[in-house]
Amino acid sequence: MRRLLALLGLPLVVTAAGCAPAGSDPAGPTAGPDHRWEAFHQRAAEIAEHWRPAPAWRSGYVPLQDPTVLLGDPGFTADTETAFRAGWYRDQIELPAARPADGTIRFPDGTMTAPLLSAAEAYRQLDQGDPPPCEGRPKAPGPTIEPGPDGSVSSPVATACVPLTVTAVRLGTASVRTSRGVADVPAWLFTVEGLAAPVARVAVAPQSVTPVPEPTAPARPAPEGVVGAEHTERVDGTRLTYVLGVGACDTGITPLVQEREDVVVVGGGVVRASGVCTDQLKLEPVTVTLSAPLGGRPVLDVLTGRVLTQRAG
Repeated sequence: MRRLLALLGLPLVVTAAGCAPAGSDPAGPTAGPDHRWEAFHQRAAEIAEHWRPAPAWRSGYVPLQDPTVLLGDPGFTADTETAFRAGWYRDQIELPAARPADGTIRFPDGTMTAPLLSAAEAYRQLDQGDPPPCEGRPKAPGPTIEPGPDGSVSSPVATACVPLTVTAVRLGTASVRTSRGVADVPAWLFTVEGLAAPVARVAVAPQSVTPVPEPTAPARPAPEGVVGAEHTERVDGTRLTYVLGVGACDTGITPLVQEREDVVVVGGGVVRASGVCTDQLKLEPVTVTLSAPLGGRPVLDVLTGRVLTQRAG
């Protein structure tokens, strides 16, 4: 059976990150070469050699992360983080419907002018709908009336399940990872009640956005014990954090990376369970240390050859 991401019906499990230097032996510096993952490196070499991006990779705007960007630490609560991840918003202001003048994207190696979306268009992309009813919780925040002779007012025992409220918007910029490195990109900055940092939505119009290249992967099945990556989480200098998709009963989870001058291929190694196990996918963040900052190099999944993009937050 296929392993399915456990969003409905089965619990989604996210565990603590592993950490290993790129190309190192997880058993330790004196343990000698680890030949268990030769199959990973063979497949990674094929993935890297098939990487042939179009000219737009170095001349256009190819974003490598979600167009919703937090500009600083938002100071999430459990409820506001849930709403942010799900894209639940409501607006308390009139959002400008007119498109502004063309904006400038500033890359490390140059600039590019592009038409921009209006604030109203950006908000429609940001807003992913309303939250579902939260059983046993109030529909809106506020005091509750306790039974008793004085009908005293007290604070609610549970916070409300509500969307994030947008109270202001302005045009600014956000730092976005692209195929040409981290760029300053025009973005609508939404002030959100309850968050300490603005939520930015990239304002570049779709016709100026070049999609990432289609993946190219070997036709043969994945090597035994090698798992693929779902997306990247953080890039901090030479430290790269990405998320593996592993089986619920897999053990010995090991981050694996092959680093080249023009590309980085990532995946993981696991020990499969021998007995009966639930059929679900577990998300496992891992961190590796590269020999040089990532820069504009793509991060490719070792199983599919897909360019991994960075999730919001």
